[in-house]
Amino acid sequence: MDGETEDVLDAVGPRLRALRRERGITLADLAATIGVSESTLSRLESGQRRATLELLLPLARTYDVPLDDLVGAPRMGDPRIHLKPIRRFGMVFVPLSRRPGGTHAFKMIIPAQPKPLEPTLQTHEGFEWLYVLSGRLRLILGERDLTLPPGEAAEFDTSLPHWLGSADGGVVELLILFGLQGMRAHVRAERP
Repeated sequence: MDGETEDVLDAVGPRLRALRRERGITLADLAATIGVSESTLSRLESGQRRATLELLLPLARTYDVPLDDLVGAPRMGDPRIHLKPIRRFGMVFVPLSRRPGGTHAFKMIIPAQPKPLEPTLQTHEGFEWLYVLSGRLRLILGERDLTLPPGEAAEFDTSLPHWLGSADGGVVELLILFGLQGMRAHVRAERP
């Protein structure tokens, strides 16, 4: 067994003891709840006994925590999601959807810029909707030069010359929905 695995296993007992004490549960009460002897739980918490699934599963249920939390497993994220950033035009695009055709969703990150970039307006087929998560976005649409703070949104036809950048040189994070020509984001809100 490698050293990293040993370290993880050695930390299980103290983690279990701390969790039990934090919850204000005695060894006797815990033993009665999960049907394991007090001495077994005591040895488990002191590191004299290795944790097994037979011991950890009822403890996880009793404490109402994921098994990973009991053993201190590193966070792995959702294994179904493989976000592979795309670097383009000095920006980072993280695809949030994979559906061929239709509307595509991205998280876009515009890195900090020590000196302002000269806007280079682009055009292409499609329609874009964006929402600023953080930072201040400079959006140029044709003749209009806009600054969008966090919480602001914009929607535009990408055949209109446009450019996105940082308004103040800081990092900007935004969500983008991009669709083919004529596809628009539909926002519906009920009035109270």
